[in-house]
Amino acid sequence: MELTVNGIYKSFGEKEVLKNITFSASSGSAHGLLGRNGAGKTTTIRIIMGVFFPDKGSVVLDGKQIDRSRVRIGYMPEERGLYPKKQIGEQLIYLSMLRGMKKAEATKSCDKWLERMGMSEYKNKKLETLSKGNQQKIQLAATLMCNPDIVILDEPFSGLDPVNAMLLKDVIKEMIAEGAVVLFSSHQMNYVEEFCDSISILNGGRIALEGRISEIKRSYPRDRIAVSSSQCDRIAPFVIQKLSGEILSADMDKENENSLIIRLKDPAFKARLLKELSDNDFDIDEFRVCEPSLNDIFVQYTEAGI
Repeated sequence: MELTVNGIYKSFGEKEVLKNITFSASSGSAHGLLGRNGAGKTTTIRIIMGVFFPDKGSVVLDGKQIDRSRVRIGYMPEERGLYPKKQIGEQLIYLSMLRGMKKAEATKSCDKWLERMGMSEYKNKKLETLSKGNQQKIQLAATLMCNPDIVILDEPFSGLDPVNAMLLKDVIKEMIAEGAVVLFSSHQMNYVEEFCDSISILNGGRIALEGRISEIKRSYPRDRIAVSSSQCDRIAPFVIQKLSGEILSADMDKENENSLIIRLKDPAFKARLLKELSDNDFDIDEFRVCEPSLNDIFVQYTEAGI
């Protein structure tokens, strides 16, 4: 299954908020929809769901205009939308029936997901009696109860403790493995890197960057090498003297006292660097190319004026 957002434009009054938004997301993997506040992520999500309609462009599923009456979409919004004073089971069943499930089917699905979240004992409790983290687990159950084909998660890890975050990770990985199309929107880049194979970064209502994370990272110059060793104080002067024609600098990593960042004049020199370190019996724990973090890439492509 492949979801394609194709050339979407959207304006509210005189303000054009989306300008030719195009990207694709496939089943069995997660696609990160990233951007600063106001970049157009929420409007894009609402168009996918059919809450808004584009001024121009289309949302396509497997090559055909999406038919939302036949496609199940599960959406977990950043601003949680359940009813605090209503019983949990009652509202989960009600919301599932609104999405086309029969009551018996909705009840069975409710029990299944409450058990999966470790929340069965709270079925008859009011939502407001739960902690914020447990309320979030109920919100996720509400998102997944209809067995969605497309899952849209907006800041799903916000406010979760490590135990609940681990549970949520497991559930997301299960949905990906079962073939759902997963769209993942978050400002927590560590989670995006963990789950997403590809990303679209929005800036000012446009796609600033789109593609597979691994390919994006490899497109950056590969001339910075991180060497981890307890002998960094010896390695730095050695490589500067021995490889003066191939090395621009060798500086201690500010974040790790046992790591050295070596800048090469040409990425092709890394094999020579590794050979010299090996031949001279340095105790090397790690030798790797320094790729930019997704956080670095995000900042680069969402700065004003990009």
